[in-house]
Amino acid sequence: MSGTIPVILQRVRDEGLAVFDRGRYNLNIVGVRTPSGQVNAFDDELHLIYKDDYDQWVDLSFPCTTDPGLYWLKNPGRRAGTAILKPGQYRGAYQIGLHRGRYPALVQRKPVTVYRDRNRDDVLDMDPSTEQDGLYGINIHHAGFDSHRVDRWSAGCTVVGNLLDWEIFFAVIRRSAELYGERFTYTLVNKYSDQ
Repeated sequence: MSGTIPVILQRVRDEGLAVFDRGRYNLNIVGVRTPSGQVNAFDDELHLIYKDDYDQWVDLSFPCTTDPGLYWLKNPGRRAGTAILKPGQYRGAYQIGLHRGRYPALVQRKPVTVYRDRNRDDVLDMDPSTEQDGLYGINIHHAGFDSHRVDRWSAGCTVVGNLLDWEIFFAVIRRSAELYGERFTYTLVNKYSDQ
């Protein structure tokens, strides 16, 4: 018996998105964005959900941000505005690589959909009329040793604030890569108010 599917993964399944449930360490990487819209905080969650060697579900959760930091909202790197990843599932869009050529991370290798926030304020604007698809370097990485403010750490990436959390996260990524290869699917959902 493989136990009960974790709540977040059931939510992914209920939304008609793919769930990877065959084989050990077949990862479901799920970002959960809080609805508060608070800028510059690691107030979201990054889940690694998989079955272990005993066919039991494991749900590791790490505080993160799925939003750009205040610096990039006020200083967009592109004329179109700062990227905010749109909720959805990005199949095989991420691969083990180097974030900005510096350290191992999950780097974007296939197009994703972003909103563009260009009004240079401290409000996250997710206007469907600004959606763009493309390769923008929307990676999954960490924010140094123990960061408590997002600031420049994210221009639209999903970022874990604590290095120890990141090392745990990435150890599981590497274990999965040994079995299934270095490509990964990333799913981003909005948090329900009752979660």
